[in-house]
Amino acid sequence: MKHTKTFALGALLLTALLTAACDWEPLPVDTDVFDIKLRGTWVSNDPSIYSGTIIIEYKSITISGFFEIQTPTPGGDDNQRPFKGFTKGAALKGYSEEGYIFIEDRGLLQSPIPYTYWETPYQAGGTRRQFLSFTFGDREEILEKTAP
Repeated sequence: MKHTKTFALGALLLTALLTAACDWEPLPVDTDVFDIKLRGTWVSNDPSIYSGTIIIEYKSITISGFFEIQTPTPGGDDNQRPFKGFTKGAALKGYSEEGYIFIEDRGLLQSPIPYTYWETPYQAGGTRRQFLSFTFGDREEILEKTAP
């Protein structure tokens, strides 16, 4: 009799757990975020032409520098200036997907910006260099990560 009660109690508990599990729904996944490897501070790898910094966080990107006055030569192609037309110095909403960065500026989602990410192998001391490459106009802009 004692075993029957234990069995019945166990079956009742298992039924309750299974019923609760069937009603459980996972929390929604927030997909509109920047990939973790992109998060951090990135600076121009060749500031002699354009100089600027981007700071990528969980759901925002802040662009500093890359000002209009940096067009390299008189009559130069202003379409080669990185992040042309974006609001500078303010955290803009954004996210990344499969090789593209999406930025919302002035309440509008702008055209996606393709990028390439790569990193060097770990060096002595456990360091590695990380890079982002963008193409603006027909000019490649390479940024290097300086802080996580």
